Amino acid sequence: MDKMNGKKIVITGGAGFIGSNLAWSLCNDNEVTVVDNLTTGRIENIAPIVNSGKMEFVRGSVTDLQLMRQVFAGADIVFHEAAIPSVPRSISDPLSTNEAGVTGTLTALLAARDEGVKRFVFASSSSVYGDTPSLPKQEHMPMNPISPYALTKTSCETYCRFFVELYGLSTVSLRYFNVYGPRQDPSSQYAAVIPRFISKALMGEDLVIYGDGLQTRDFTYVQDAVRANILAAETSATGSYNIASGKQIAIRDVASDILAMVRSKSRIRYEASRSGDITHSLADITKAKNDLGYAPTLTIHEGLSETVTWFTKSSSELGNDAL
Repeated sequence: MDKMNGKKIVITGGAGFIGSNLAWSLCNDNEVTVVDNLTTGRIENIAPIVNSGKMEFVRGSVTDLQLMRQVFAGADIVFHEAAIPSVPRSISDPLSTNEAGVTGTLTALLAARDEGVKRFVFASSSSVYGDTPSLPKQEHMPMNPISPYALTKTSCETYCRFFVELYGLSTVSLRYFNVYGPRQDPSSQYAAVIPRFISKALMGEDLVIYGDGLQTRDFTYVQDAVRANILAAETSATGSYNIASGKQIAIRDVASDILAMVRSKSRIRYEASRSGDITHSLADITKAKNDLGYAPTLTIHEGLSETVTWFTKSSSELGNDAL
């Protein structure tokens, strides 16, 4: 893991999946503050480092401009991870997704500008590309969002660009492709596919695939996403960057791999496709390699193995109800 030392860092959404992994990576060598309203984040993700005094936790919303200014005061870097991270949830409740995503990001950008933050790293998403057939996805391709969640990320990337051009705030947007790994929440009805599959496999329940299972994804292990954030924070590059593995795998193959790793008797069950879901996803990560020095470190099989091990350990420590 690339090291960052002696910085004053704020992580919005830092009790969430990617934010909490980022906090764990940075808290030993930097002054880290996490802001989270715990709508989708879980305090359990960061409780050990908060209780040990390695990190400060502020419970509050990124839409609160006064609070953001207080928290951002004197910060070197803001990692803006806060969002409601679900395409299906954004379709059922677009208003709250927009409030957390667009209003929250604009508020954070204003606070960062006003408090003289040196670097603002924004968590964007591969969903901005939509379902256009051209693969692999390259950053110069037009954004074509097909869900309210994707639209929030599209709008926020544009705001980040505006803040570079209009106010001189140094921003960069990282387009995550299907990040997975430890501390990802499997319990929500909107849970991402890998933690949902693992939790179902551990409990012996059916693994539900929406569609025929031949749809593909470019999955990114969370520590690679963390490393990409640190690399991006330490450069002056602006604009948008794909953060991914640069390889694709079919969803039904992910399900089969997880069943084999867990040695589960669960079955795979197929249901109708969901609106807003894309069919195929694959990133070209050349730009991130060239400008940020980013390269993935784990294959999908290695990352799945690490993730299964973490969830299995958590399950045995806390009981299956914890899943």
